[in-house]
Amino acid sequence: MRNFEVTFIVDPVLSNDEIKETAQTYVKSITEIGGNIVFINEMGLRQLAYNIAKRSSGIYYCIEFQLEDPSFITVMELALTRDERVLRYLTIQLDKFGIKYNDDKRKGLIGKRKKPGTDAVPPADAVAPKSENVAPAN
Repeated sequence: MRNFEVTFIVDPVLSNDEIKETAQTYVKSITEIGGNIVFINEMGLRQLAYNIAKRSSGIYYCIEFQLEDPSFITVMELALTRDERVLRYLTIQLDKFGIKYNDDKRKGLIGKRKKPGTDAVPPADAVAPKSENVAPAN
């Protein structure tokens, strides 16, 4: 099976039910053709880098899935293009490194933030003393 990831931006002026229904439409279409949904990430409302259709923000969704036949991708992209609720989309095929990265990110191995105070300077006694046998450089 081949692994794919589609990320799309939904219009933020829609109601919560319509936004979730938009994402479920594409999840349902993937499962109907025999695809396997690996992970759905609702990233929420985010600012756009530039205005799209007079909107400065959008609701981001990312769906990672597996398919046997990649010809469905063109059908899904056509549906995303025609859907007025979707502002933009991007579909990519994941290689083995992308699959591992997404898996590690879900497990929390990537993207962890350090707690405040953990990057403090080590105590003075932990620093190795200088050797006295070294001649000074001239």
